[in-house]
Parts: sequence; C-alpha cells; structure tokens
Amino acid sequence: MITLLVAAFLVVHGLLHPGVWTAPQQRADGAAAPFTPGHSWLLTSAGVSTTSAATAALTLAWWTAVVYVVAGSGVAAGAGWWPTAALVAASSGLVLKAVWFDPWLSVGVLLDLGVIAAVACSWPASLY
Repeated sequence: MITLLVAAFLVVHGLLHPGVWTAPQQRADGAAAPFTPGHSWLLTSAGVSTTSAATAALTLAWWTAVVYVVAGSGVAAGAGWWPTAALVAASSGLVLKAVWFDPWLSVGVLLDLGVIAAVACSWPASLY
C-alpha cells in the first residue's frame, strides 16, 4: 500500500508541474493569473526575453514531470534506482521554482524539499 501511495504521489506531483506552468495567463473573471511563467527575476535581470523565459520554464517543467514519473514508475516496479530519479526530479523542480519564484509556488517548494528529505532519510523504510 505504501509503495502505491509513494508512486502515485511522485507521478501526480510531477504531472502538476506542466499543468501549473501551462495554465491560462488570465482567469475567466478577467483577473490576472497568480504568476506569469514568462517572468523570471533571474532571467529578466540577465536580459532574457519574456518569450524565451516562458519557453525555458515550460521545458524545465516538462523535464521535471518526466523525471518524477520515471521515479514513480521505479517505486512501483521496486527498482533500486528510484531514489536517484526522485532527487533529480525534486532538484530540477526546486530550480524551476527558484528561477521563476512566486509565493504562489511555495507549496511546490515544500513538496520538493519533502521528497529530498524523505530520500535522504530513507523514508518510508519499506521502499528501501
């Protein structure tokens, strides 16, 4: 049961990344979206265009999603390499959220940090 829950968490959390980054930039009521993927504090200060920043954000979001799905599949299959994949996915998720930081993404930061802490502590033990 724990294996299924961990695998599902990794896959769902991973698939949320492109979902969040491809969400419409304007809500139905006309208000602006919580954050704009084309706006990166770091890339803007480096002179990168909004379009290029948005493309980079989407690329990194999909990369993070794919690696999280691979990690979740590894958990489900009982593969010994899944912790490495989970660390890579969580790290790329943190880079994504740091470069395009917005307070709206704070829960995602906590989830990625939780994945890193769980792997570092070999938790849950039944998966190792």
